[in-house]
Amino acid sequence: MNDLDTLLTDMLERGGSDLHLSVGAPPKTRIDGIIHPLNDQPIQANEIEAMLQAVTPKHRWDSFLKTHDTDIAHEIPGRARFRMNLFRNSKGMATVLRQIPSRIASIDELGLPVALKNIASYTEGLVLVTGPTGSGKSTTLAAIIDQINSSYERQIITLEDPVEFSHIDKKSTILHREVGEHSHSFAAGLRGAMRADPDVILIGEMRDMETIRLALNCAAMGTLVFATLHTNSATKTIDRIVDAFPSDEQNQARIMLAETLRGIVSQLLCKRKDGGRIAAHEILLKHGSLPNCIRNSALSSIRNIIDQNRSTGMISMDTSLRKLLEDGIITQEEAYMKAIDKAQFQLS
Repeated sequence: MNDLDTLLTDMLERGGSDLHLSVGAPPKTRIDGIIHPLNDQPIQANEIEAMLQAVTPKHRWDSFLKTHDTDIAHEIPGRARFRMNLFRNSKGMATVLRQIPSRIASIDELGLPVALKNIASYTEGLVLVTGPTGSGKSTTLAAIIDQINSSYERQIITLEDPVEFSHIDKKSTILHREVGEHSHSFAAGLRGAMRADPDVILIGEMRDMETIRLALNCAAMGTLVFATLHTNSATKTIDRIVDAFPSDEQNQARIMLAETLRGIVSQLLCKRKDGGRIAAHEILLKHGSLPNCIRNSALSSIRNIIDQNRSTGMISMDTSLRKLLEDGIITQEEAYMKAIDKAQFQLS
């Protein structure tokens, strides 16, 4: 008989980051990006239902039974916290739990680019942290928020589903709001946050046009807004935001984005030669010619802005991968697999 906290403890001891549970399959964990079975005991339908219901608040459980999808946080006291997604697949109930580090690491401790410290000093505008699921976006954002918290007197409001990193007030005041607990949706929570005199708002995910529109409005009104998207480059991020709007509104969306965008940090996790993983980054920062590029949809020029302004902290994803390759940290195959312009990393 599998027990959820026992499985999670086993996962942590093996260095896993995610726990996967599904009916008819043994519990599995992701270690350095590779999925491994934890044991050879297939999980039964009644077993997983009992595990999930035991850790899910009743009102969230009732919602899950209706919608077949919900996100909650789970904690093993004194050990670790997890972001937990409950869903259904063709075999029945299933879940994936991802470990949330109990301690918020700083920008320096994570080895993140120093440009992120400069981003933390911004007072207004929109900053997007992007990348695929599991690329460390939440960890990077937590480090930036911690930098603000440690350095400036700000009112910071986070909107998440669920709340992942729990910040303690330092110089700033931080208010955590959870979608499903403190607001019905990201859009509703964002409207409420704007009435709470914020200096900084963190949006866990911009899932729909309404949330994107409100985020742009907040940034235009002088708030520093951080948000995440599942894109892997600056140009694709801009495209994704504009494409979220109907065709007759896309020109206005470009204008608003051109006026408010202050930075895009795209992040990919790469396998290290010596085991473990390391992040590669693409960083686009505010530049005099950037607004016109966005307004005129001349996104091919953004690559030139990045390449010509490395001294300000900008860097392209391929340049970041090239540095990791030249430093002997990743293999040529890994660089090729993650590269945008794969011709630069063609395998011989």
